[in-house]
Amino acid sequence: MAKNLRRGSYRPPVRKEDEHRINERIRVPEIRLVGDNVEQGVFETAKALQIAREQNLDLVEIVPNSNPPVCRIVDYSKFKYELKKKQKELKAKQTKTVIKEIRFGPQTDDHDFDFKLKHAENFMKEGSKVKAYVQFIGRQIVFKNQGFELLERFVKALEDLGKPEAPPKLEGKRLIVILAPKPKK
Repeated sequence: MAKNLRRGSYRPPVRKEDEHRINERIRVPEIRLVGDNVEQGVFETAKALQIAREQNLDLVEIVPNSNPPVCRIVDYSKFKYELKKKQKELKAKQTKTVIKEIRFGPQTDDHDFDFKLKHAENFMKEGSKVKAYVQFIGRQIVFKNQGFELLERFVKALEDLGKPEAPPKLEGKRLIVILAPKPKK
């Protein structure tokens, strides 16, 4: 069933291309003009549009929320291309934090502990965070002091590669510590 719309209340969805208002779509009486090879200041919209046409460029609204809105005279397709390029660069610079998990039991043997410690060292060298936890099953929760000792030993063994974000804490039947790698120099 269609939504009940009042007459005249429908507005078409804003497309990605309509992100900036350009040329005749700018409907405010005055704008602030900025940019290269242009006299900067507050102009009437018609005058600014005329200046843009003389240079065979577009008048693009950059900051619509200010009073008066800020516009720039540029080639719009080139402007959009440069914006996309900047966004792509920013996205490439972002680093995703990867968290690797290592599970222990409260009575984990020395050999198992060393084996898991070696894996944690490799993860830290890769630059991943390591979430180590002791899982208590059934009545094993009475051995939580053994879990704390195990995680303290784990943290101490990895202190040259990383440091804990917080001390070990008990969440339900899991005793958790997260280790972040030290920054590379």
